[in-house]
Amino acid sequence: MRIAIAGAGNVGRAIARELLDNGHQVLLIDKNPKAMKMQSVPDAEWLMADACEITSLDNAKLNNCQVLVAATGDDKVNLVASLLGKTEYGIPRVVARINHPKNEWLFDSSWGVDVAVSTPRIISALVEEAVSVGDVVRLFSFRKGQANLVELTLPDTSSCIGKTVEEIELPDNASLAAIVRDGQVIACSAHDVFAAGDELLFVASAAAESQIKACFIQS
Repeated sequence: MRIAIAGAGNVGRAIARELLDNGHQVLLIDKNPKAMKMQSVPDAEWLMADACEITSLDNAKLNNCQVLVAATGDDKVNLVASLLGKTEYGIPRVVARINHPKNEWLFDSSWGVDVAVSTPRIISALVEEAVSVGDVVRLFSFRKGQANLVELTLPDTSSCIGKTVEEIELPDNASLAAIVRDGQVIACSAHDVFAAGDELLFVASAAAESQIKACFIQS
């Protein structure tokens, strides 16, 4: 897979190294000469250009990319690059970095963004997940307003302890993806039995997210 990354700063280069290790082709784009640290990611393609200009993106052959990652430190640049990538080049998957939480509402399909990644939100979610038992915690949004990865840690008082997966009726648009128990990930089946301390991972819509707790925790 050929992946273009707009922004060759620390974040962009780190993403590039991970993707290269996974066997993908990576193009790093940045207009700042100081960001052209080619020796730090020698296996990537490099292009010194403005990711907000059509001529630059033409030179990058963006139409040959399957994914665009807008990873600069400027939300305006990330939005414009995302919109151009989606509307002008038809890139199937556009992932955009959110630097400032107040701008999160902008990062949706109207700007060509398929997946928006907010570092502050992820960190706060991980903090919540570490200290919250019995509450539903949103960890990640796959598509803004459509699907979220959420977590619920079962307390000792949970009404579902000792019951099997198939005995619990989940709300519409919610699916139990995995159970994490004693550090092990269980790809749950209908006959798995819930235990206290289980971390349950769900993929759910925002509406279903608010109903999940009622399925496992008695009020």
